[in-house]
Amino acid sequence: MSTTAEPGLRERKKAATRQALHESAVRLATAHGLDRITVEAIADEAGVSRRTFSNYFGSKEEALMYGDFQRVRALIESVRARPAGEAPWTALTAAAAEFNRELGDLDPEMVARGRLVRSHPTLIAAQVQTFAGVERELAAEIATRLDEADPRGVRARMTAATFLVALRVSLNMWLDAPAGTSLWEIAEEALANAGRGFA
Repeated sequence: MSTTAEPGLRERKKAATRQALHESAVRLATAHGLDRITVEAIADEAGVSRRTFSNYFGSKEEALMYGDFQRVRALIESVRARPAGEAPWTALTAAAAEFNRELGDLDPEMVARGRLVRSHPTLIAAQVQTFAGVERELAAEIATRLDEADPRGVRARMTAATFLVALRVSLNMWLDAPAGTSLWEIAEEALANAGRGFA
């Protein structure tokens, strides 16, 4: 095997381990509740050591929120793929719509995880931290699309933060909505309202 192939294989193995830990955390927390599971239990479920867990996640909350992190990163990639001349909020909304179409109907596990997050302050904090962690990256993409001076980056950061908050609020509203309610209908309305100051 060539040396250039080894890093790719190593990264794939790391990604697989991280994903296995995340899925184990979700299964256990959904079945038993967050307070009744431990890092050791998650590691055992994934077939790795406690030390290996610590190489990937700092806490069980972080392991649980990894799926949200993946989705937000995928959304940022969708924004990057939009035409370069598109206005920031237009690009954000179009990327969110496209991402929603690709995501399709939310599976029961994702719905259960969303409800689990809302019932635990530590998970709410972890969710906010997850979104804040990618805010700067999203703001950098937005900055390339601004047609006005933004020397401190205030407008770009405010735009990114508002967009992410609108998505988070939409999900929480959808979890309270009657069965059959479309998540995107709520998100579309939220984004339209939030974007008035950024159009």
